[in-house]
Amino acid sequence: MSEQVELTDPVKHSIGGFYGHMFRRGFHIGMSIIPFIFFEYSKNIADYFSVTVLQVVSFLTFTIVFAEGIRLKLGITIFGQRDYESKQVSALAWGGFAIGLTFMTLAEAPELVWPLILSLSLGDPFLGEIRRKGVESKNVFIFGSIFIALIWVAAWSQLETPIWLAAVMGPLCVAAEWPRLRWIDDNATMLLIPLAAIILLAPWL
Repeated sequence: MSEQVELTDPVKHSIGGFYGHMFRRGFHIGMSIIPFIFFEYSKNIADYFSVTVLQVVSFLTFTIVFAEGIRLKLGITIFGQRDYESKQVSALAWGGFAIGLTFMTLAEAPELVWPLILSLSLGDPFLGEIRRKGVESKNVFIFGSIFIALIWVAAWSQLETPIWLAAVMGPLCVAAEWPRLRWIDDNATMLLIPLAAIILLAPWL
């Protein structure tokens, strides 16, 4: 994979071209509903199967990993994926894995889970699209930091998330998206790095 080509021309490398790219963006934004489903329905689902909520999350995360292994074994891609994802772990799988770990770690902290996942589900497409429009890197970082900081401000307003986290998580989430790593997608780094920061900051929250 040419990482620079993927970065500057994601439409060209999307299965389905422009429509595949837009489907990918829409799916990404749609992940914003996951915290709602978790906090509203996971207890009922767990009770129905006589398991714990964390066991449900663990099972679903293992399922994602298993399904991704089969997909890679067959070397297939689906509508909206990048062509190079036929040979490496997909952004979807990395995102699902990172979200699973987030719920496993912070199942009792909606005030942290919501802004973490929204920073990924909304922040990543925002960064990708303004970068695709040709915005220079410095301004991408500034605009992205402001955008994600506003997500954390909204979480403070609605969920009493510590307001000072907005100043930390805005630039941190953007910085976590920045590295162009061949085998680890930014869907993982953009969530797992801020999650690690939250774990370290937990004694101060």
